Amino acid sequence: MNPQAKLIFTISLLLGTAITISSNHWIMAWAGLEINTLAVLPLISKSHHPRAIEAATKYFLVQATASTLLLFSSMTNAWYTGQWDITQLTHPISCLILTSAIAMKLGLVPFHFWFPEVLQGAPLTTGLLLATVMKFPPITLFFLTSHSLNPTLLTCMAILSAALGGWMGLNQTQIRKILAFSSIAHLGWMTIIISFDPKLTLLNFYIYSLMTAATFLALNSIKALKLTTLMTTWTKTPSLNAMLFLTLLSLAGLPPLTGFLPKWLIIQELTKQSMAPAATVISLLSLLGLFFYLRLAYCTTITLPPHTTNHMKQWHTNKPTHITIAILTTLSTMLLPISPLIYPLS
Repeated sequence: MNPQAKLIFTISLLLGTAITISSNHWIMAWAGLEINTLAVLPLISKSHHPRAIEAATKYFLVQATASTLLLFSSMTNAWYTGQWDITQLTHPISCLILTSAIAMKLGLVPFHFWFPEVLQGAPLTTGLLLATVMKFPPITLFFLTSHSLNPTLLTCMAILSAALGGWMGLNQTQIRKILAFSSIAHLGWMTIIISFDPKLTLLNFYIYSLMTAATFLALNSIKALKLTTLMTTWTKTPSLNAMLFLTLLSLAGLPPLTGFLPKWLIIQELTKQSMAPAATVISLLSLLGLFFYLRLAYCTTITLPPHTTNHMKQWHTNKPTHITIAILTTLSTMLLPISPLIYPLS
């Protein structure tokens, strides 16, 4: 892709995100989401591969539908209450439609089907944008309207997301699809707590973005897209693979790594809100995700490369590992001891 074009799309992406997260009016928030969608489409389809074109088409159709629902929700609320302010969403039908629209934007169950397919068709760097930056504006709208949304509906969607994200990731061999189902499961954790402590949702999103960025950039550096490719990479970059191993365990939420912090705080808050059964169920469902994270981690570090005649080994390049991966991996594994400092900051 032309560097100037890539620069324009990246600036548009940042502009759309900034407009949505800083707006008070529904029309401005909708405009920011539309700019975001249009800016990321060329980044998905830049390889001109049929799978990439298919992913871009699916992404466009889903996001356009979600934006229409969001606009319809805000117009219905304005019709009944005369308010266009985002925080003044009070009409129950508008709240229901908005929940559906944001769930579609994020890829929450039952609107999750598009996300693994789109992530599979996109390059790893664009996949990172789709899994982190593109989810920030809808989560901000969730945060601003959290007091108006139905907690029971959100809890049901969250538990289903955690269940399906873990269950459907078990049988995958494509790394991007595994990370897509991982994202759906993490969104379940963010959604279950948003009605009770919205700041915890944002903290969870920030930590999830850190860990996912470290994982995607490491995978992009070693050019691994399938589990079979991942098995052959540890001989070339052993230190990077060891750090990827720790980041994957952090994504799984194992103590004493950073990924345990949001799960710990969410379970604590749910118990305070007399929702111990929901906390128990979502904790048990996270064990499904733990299985495929361990499978990825096992492929990353423990297995020997296969010595078959028909396996094409990648060319060994001596590219220095970027300092960004080092910083993100350190943050993804070592933030738990300073959790008393992090939680008040959120």
